[in-house]
Amino acid sequence: MGRRLAAAVHVRHPKTNEQLILQPGDEPDDDLAGAITHPDAWEPEEDDDASEGEEDAGDGGTEPDPAPTPDLEPEAKPTRSRTRKQADEQ
Repeated sequence: MGRRLAAAVHVRHPKTNEQLILQPGDEPDDDLAGAITHPDAWEPEEDDDASEGEEDAGDGGTEPDPAPTPDLEPEAKPTRSRTRKQADEQ
């Protein structure tokens, strides 16, 4: 069974030079599949799904913990004191 498309793809058939639009879920033949070069166009292979499931179920995750974010508040800018000039009495 061939690979399935995960997204719609516009491709030119390598033998007939015909412009084609393939829909998600389509399984193009090998010569047409060779013309589709974007890796995100394809659904993940079944072997990849099985290995990902094993990683999640077993050792509690292999991804490193994200770096902690500091809870520091930004330093306040020094405030300038303003004085109001008194109007001269006449």
